[in-house]
Amino acid sequence: MHLRSRRRPSAGTRPPFLEVESLLVEQYGELVRLAHLVLPPTLGRHRRVLVAHSLVQRALPGVRALPGPTVPHQRAQKREGDAVERSLLVEVVRGALSYGRGPRLWPARFASPGTLLPGLPLVVGLRLFPQSGGVDELALAQRLSGVPAAARAAFLLRSVHGMGDEAVHQLLSDADARDPEAALRTADALDESVGPRAAALLTSLEFDACALQASPTDLLRRRRRTRLGLAALALLAVTGVTLVATTSGGTTSEAGAPASVAGSAFGPAGLVRTPAGVWDNTSRMDFTAWPARGSRVHDDDLLGRALSAWTRPARRTHVTLAPGTTATAPASTPQLLYAGDVDDRAVVLLYDGQRLARYDELSSSGKGAELSVARADDADVTTAAAVDLGPSKQGKGTVRYLLAPWVAEAQTRDLLRPDVLARPLAVGKEGVTGPVPTVPAGDGCLSRPVLQLRSSDRVAEHHAFLLAGVGDLSPVHLTYTPLPGHGTPPARQPREATGPAALLAWAHQACGLASLRGTGVRAVNVWDFAEQELPDGGGHAVWTCARADSWRGPGDVTVTLRTSRDSLTAPARRVAGARSTAACSRFGQHVVAATGWRSPRGHWFVVAAGSRAVTGLTVTGAVSASKEGRTLALPAPGKPRVDVRARLATGESLDAVGAR
Repeated sequence: MHLRSRRRPSAGTRPPFLEVESLLVEQYGELVRLAHLVLPPTLGRHRRVLVAHSLVQRALPGVRALPGPTVPHQRAQKREGDAVERSLLVEVVRGALSYGRGPRLWPARFASPGTLLPGLPLVVGLRLFPQSGGVDELALAQRLSGVPAAARAAFLLRSVHGMGDEAVHQLLSDADARDPEAALRTADALDESVGPRAAALLTSLEFDACALQASPTDLLRRRRRTRLGLAALALLAVTGVTLVATTSGGTTSEAGAPASVAGSAFGPAGLVRTPAGVWDNTSRMDFTAWPARGSRVHDDDLLGRALSAWTRPARRTHVTLAPGTTATAPASTPQLLYAGDVDDRAVVLLYDGQRLARYDELSSSGKGAELSVARADDADVTTAAAVDLGPSKQGKGTVRYLLAPWVAEAQTRDLLRPDVLARPLAVGKEGVTGPVPTVPAGDGCLSRPVLQLRSSDRVAEHHAFLLAGVGDLSPVHLTYTPLPGHGTPPARQPREATGPAALLAWAHQACGLASLRGTGVRAVNVWDFAEQELPDGGGHAVWTCARADSWRGPGDVTVTLRTSRDSLTAPARRVAGARSTAACSRFGQHVVAATGWRSPRGHWFVVAAGSRAVTGLTVTGAVSASKEGRTLALPAPGKPRVDVRARLATGESLDAVGAR
């Protein structure tokens, strides 16, 4: 529904009251949707709904015919809109943006700062919240909760109301938004990520604050409060003392405790449950396509404890957060991925569009509760292919995984034995694997077990990939970028690390996986960026840059050198490293490094190499020289310490990895 044109009053005058009231009633649902979307998600779903209705109902007295751009109609011929309608939008957006800017100790039960009367509508004994949408709506809600309120307003005004950038900018300015231009830029980013379905998603039930579900408040707490109230009245009658009691607990917590707000509206019945066949009929291959699996998906007691642990964990619940993961409660109803018994523990796996949460407790007693939360935003067909369900009791240092529904075959292999075929891995009908060894810590690098999974042909033909368990909820995706061709070839892209060259390269890098335990790493790519023949009978050398990307975004790199004289699984020699860098990624496609190297005959050399776009090298320090080309090898007096700079085909200079 869109705001329709009516007779325009003159600018700066108050339009006829009945006309404005009629228009507000006609467009009430759209205005409430706008207010609800702009209000802060930390209010909680019940409070947010009531405040949205209150803001729209109180917009009537402030409506004037404001000057400014008109509102184009999305479906009509872009004729001028009515300034009265625009004024309604301004009042609603202004109220939603300014909500919560009053005194810090202002009673939260009032509609807004500036009024001493409780805001209407009032609801007693019930909690109201919009109906849960599907996986796409859940993902959009998560994206919106992470952007400023003005950006949410701009996104909806453009997508649903059909307003242009100039009109949105002017409306936000009139509504006292602090930075309309930044809001529009953020809305542009949302448009790119959501795509053409934005309007359809925003008008779905997930964002409709007029189509509501109801649930009772805490009945036991209400009963206790009723008893206390009767006791207080009796005491008042006997003593004649006026007692003014202020209740601090309430049925819900407000903005001071957003976790309780969000959590109190969630219940097992409202969990999002994706149908089993969605993964086979969607282009979005991530956790939103996972169906709810496990023998206890209908165990409301277990699911309730898991939800409570995430939204308001008890002291007896041990909570573990992966690096860069927030502890806040979900902003909307989580999706249920799994609930069942794994060995001697009951496990529940939830997803809120940005994070995974694994809750587990002893199956026999319900004690020993633990909650692990980790980021999983922008997961894909590989990084959403498996989740660690926790340690297995059938083998020390082993875990069980829950595999994605699109995984057609599961195997295990040892990276330190690239010439040994992968072995089949047993998988139950619910997608739970048998015990799988994880990357051990402090074992002297005796083995490096990994998962080798194959996607269904309905997803991609002949698509196998490697995942390494390093103690996080999501195992690390391992990829490989091969050596460049001759000349100045185009950049090669990372590929799955399942071919012979990839397995050989990873055999020399595998020992480094132990250092990634508990660091929140999402993927590691091994890039063979240069090769050269070493002097003095040193054999063939390959230069490699291994990049570990975290779920947070930053990546760490390590440059290594291996030679044909090394054993098959000897760890490559570390040359340089850098933290939180773009090097060796698609945003840092050029790399150069140098080191001292001792030949089999005992002679020292300076060796250096650069990636495909390097046309010349210059070394300084113990040895000073320049040379055309991508590689360099020069005799050195003893173990040399040198710096290297490269010249690129564009004429630019490039510093070595880790140079300061």
